Amino acid sequence: MSTRVHDARLLRIGSFMRRWNLDELPQFWNVLRGDMSLVGPRPERPYHVDQLATIIPHYLPRHLVKPGMTGWAQANRLRGESDMEKRIQHDIYYIENWSLWLDAQIILLTFARWKNNEQ
Repeated sequence: MSTRVHDARLLRIGSFMRRWNLDELPQFWNVLRGDMSLVGPRPERPYHVDQLATIIPHYLPRHLVKPGMTGWAQANRLRGESDMEKRIQHDIYYIENWSLWLDAQIILLTFARWKNNEQ
């Protein structure tokens, strides 16, 4: 189950961590281990993968690349409760147009748009 804006289960420390995107830092360990990239499609929970693969065309190719801490969809403010089809379209665009320059742009946009719009 995911949390929503003003979720009663979210503690003050959790709200602070989300506001400043500190909740993403543990994923950096996965980057150092080689299980993730800094940039790439964001991973989904297996439950969602099974569901989305049946309803969104071209969903599964996004799993051919390593997941990332940030991605083209996130840099374009498609996160949280945003339109899943648009996020997938952005992920496919990233996969088909990958370059070091695109990765650099995504990292810069991620920092430029630092504040999480959900909190």
